Amino acid sequence: MSDGIRIDKWLWAVRIFKTRNQAAEACRAGKVKIDGQSVKPSRELKLQELIVIQIGQLSKTIEVKGLLQNRVGAKLVEEYLIDHTPAEEYEKIKMMRELNYEHRDKGFGRPTKRERRLIEKLKKSKF
Repeated sequence: MSDGIRIDKWLWAVRIFKTRNQAAEACRAGKVKIDGQSVKPSRELKLQELIVIQIGQLSKTIEVKGLLQNRVGAKLVEEYLIDHTPAEEYEKIKMMRELNYEHRDKGFGRPTKRERRLIEKLKKSKF
């Protein structure tokens, strides 16, 4: 038996992806890379390897700290990986969410047709 674990199974087990199928699809789509090379879902993972994962607009960099076979609770994830993702990446995602965020004070209800059209016009003008 080898000393590694399939990368798709590990990504699912440490809660990077909700399902193992999503992890495998990300590998097949070239969104998971080790040493700049796209990897297949069956690639054996070793300790101390750096993985770069493209999840939407976020480019996440993690280091393998431990191998595991089964999915673990969210509190235990930090025992198996080290997140090397720069803070700028998280800030970029936060800013993108704020641009698309709409806030209405409590008690004001739904926007009227006129307000909705104005909101859509403002959204289009930002991009």
